[in-house]
Amino acid sequence: MAHWVPAILAFVLPLVATALGVRLIMPWLTARAVLDRPNARSSHQTPTPRGAGIVVVIVIVAALWAIQIAAGAPLWRLAVLTAAVAALAAVSWLDDRRGADWRLRLLLQVVAVSAGLVAIGIEPLAARLGAPPWLVGIPLALGWMWFVNLYNFMDGIDGITGVETACIGVGLVALAVVTLGSVAGQGLAGLALAGAAVGFLIWNWHPARIFLGDVGSVPLGYIVGGLLIQAVVAGQWAAALILPLYYLADATIVLFVRALGGQRLWEAHKSHFYQRAQQGGLSHGQVSLAIGLLNIVLIALATGAGLGWSWAALAVATLAVATLLAFFATRGRALAVTKNPAG
Repeated sequence: MAHWVPAILAFVLPLVATALGVRLIMPWLTARAVLDRPNARSSHQTPTPRGAGIVVVIVIVAALWAIQIAAGAPLWRLAVLTAAVAALAAVSWLDDRRGADWRLRLLLQVVAVSAGLVAIGIEPLAARLGAPPWLVGIPLALGWMWFVNLYNFMDGIDGITGVETACIGVGLVALAVVTLGSVAGQGLAGLALAGAAVGFLIWNWHPARIFLGDVGSVPLGYIVGGLLIQAVVAGQWAAALILPLYYLADATIVLFVRALGGQRLWEAHKSHFYQRAQQGGLSHGQVSLAIGLLNIVLIALATGAGLGWSWAALAVATLAVATLLAFFATRGRALAVTKNPAG
């Protein structure tokens, strides 16, 4: 039993702290009119407080500090990563309240990701690839920045980001078990991530009583992306790609299609596959549950990749994600036909 105490605490404490913290911050946000007011592109109908991400991010950072200090991690690395998270959260809070210049947000992301790669240390990966660290760092930085932004883009219906974050956390735990034989390190971080996500879902499951806000989705994307980068550095590139594959595929495909159509990529829209499914008649909960069920399959495939079946697992994962995307798209087309039967 003593062997499992750290794992239990790593999951339960963030869950309880997040659930209580979000409950306490709701009236504070409401009193200050920090509300997400519905518009033509929204998926909710009534003004809802946003900013729960303040609590979620603080809890996760505190948990990761405790886990990393216990593991003997250098304090300077923790300080660098924490400063990056804090900077992203601060500018995102400003964006939630009155908007922040896109150039400021982009600059901070470049600095945060660059500092994060230095703190994580990509030299082992560069050595395995036989390439200089700066050359390896460029695609990692671009991928991490894209992940930060897609995490924000995809946070559009009740429960979706909580489900995705919890599933990636569980996937990191499973990967640690099959590759390291324990939940230490990466596994404990995954448990903390999953616990905080479940604590948030208590209040964000449909109908949501509070939203993450950019102050949550942006730094949360940075934290999750950083943990996945660590998996890549450890040699688990396929698993790191498989675990968030639904989010990666949905956001990237939609962005590409919008770019081809000449649409303004920075404008809000409702053309993500999950949004089309919701507009096509599925509830927020049904869409988020479908993504969660897919993620269970992706977790199993990621563990398979961790055991050495990288390309086979990635191929099956791609097929599974494509199947759900096609289903969501079909729901959206069914709605279009219903509204315009002559078309």
